[in-house]
Amino acid sequence: MPNAPTAPAALAALAALREAVRAGVPGAERDFWLRVEATGTPLVAPDPRGDPAYREVTFLWRGEAAAVVTLLHTVTDKDRHAGDLTPHAMERIPGTEVWVLAYRLRADHRASYQFAVCADGVPGTHREAWLRVLDEALPDPFGPRPVLAARDGRNPASVLALEDAPPQPYVARRPGVRRGRTVRHEIDGRGVTAHVPPVPGPYAVAVLLDGEMWGPVLGVGDTLDNLHADGALPPTLALLVDTMASRHEDLSCSAEFTDWLADAVLPWAARTYGSGPGPSRTLIAGQSAGGLTAAYAAHRRPDAFGLALCQSGSFWWPDEDPEWLTRQYGTAPRRPVRFYLEVGHQEWMLLEENRRLRDVLRARGYEVAYAEFNGGHDYACWRGGLATGLTTLLAPPAR
Repeated sequence: MPNAPTAPAALAALAALREAVRAGVPGAERDFWLRVEATGTPLVAPDPRGDPAYREVTFLWRGEAAAVVTLLHTVTDKDRHAGDLTPHAMERIPGTEVWVLAYRLRADHRASYQFAVCADGVPGTHREAWLRVLDEALPDPFGPRPVLAARDGRNPASVLALEDAPPQPYVARRPGVRRGRTVRHEIDGRGVTAHVPPVPGPYAVAVLLDGEMWGPVLGVGDTLDNLHADGALPPTLALLVDTMASRHEDLSCSAEFTDWLADAVLPWAARTYGSGPGPSRTLIAGQSAGGLTAAYAAHRRPDAFGLALCQSGSFWWPDEDPEWLTRQYGTAPRRPVRFYLEVGHQEWMLLEENRRLRDVLRARGYEVAYAEFNGGHDYACWRGGLATGLTTLLAPPAR
């Protein structure tokens, strides 16, 4: 459900606060924060330019600091890559602890966000400074709930979802839904978590890369259980494969890793859980470098993986031979595989590359479902897109 409050009264209170502070009205800031606590943040209002497709979204922070920077996922990153975070530095209303920054965003925008509260001014943009920012960034205390969990000791993020953002009906745990079993395994020294559906097989198989994120952090088992409960997904065994500790080696079109998935993990799953649907019911899914790897696995091992779910795939790879995999698909014999590709409008480094792969695949006769969402390189978007991709590629046949 969209979760950003539409709050013209709170925005009016913000304007009134400025006047009240200038006039020295006692308790003005206290009364303002009481309104904010009742309304929630960020504050959303119609576009000042009158365009119905856009909204003015105002972020607020409360506290003492030398500077506060809004970290709106991918939007802020673009300016960080350009070497300048000042467009995201919040304004402090003089005489108060109120920090404010407004963005003009399309009404279908979804993004995770945090705040960097800085003791020494706006931080630098080099890698070390940026990592410190991410390590210490904080969620919005007045923002939507639930928050988006993080790993490696970092704080969770709040999630902005404007009213026209695509719905995500399967993400949150639902009461009364039958729960699947989650079982931790080790195969050849690598962690693999199996989520076994609460329904009998035979099972389709979904291999999810970056399993450390999808399992214990994001709780993708809830999404799978909801999909099964609604009959939106056939009985599907999910295999969450650990890759985050070795992403550079494993998720850069690695023949060794891909063959291990095909020749070790899938046969193990067939022996252990009775799955053996063949490639037409075996899906591999990944995000970023994982999306690249999912497409590569379908190219290299179509005998194992007949379905590739690629979210924000890093199809620019590699630097020395850009878009190598796209050219492979353009020249090699067509494989018996199907695709779901999605990418965000804010992903300035990936959007055109994903569009080119889509066009090449379709020109070569592949079946490709393709979507663009108004967001960035962000699990807040990917967790909904994952459910859509799974149902698109694995949906049970119509009765």
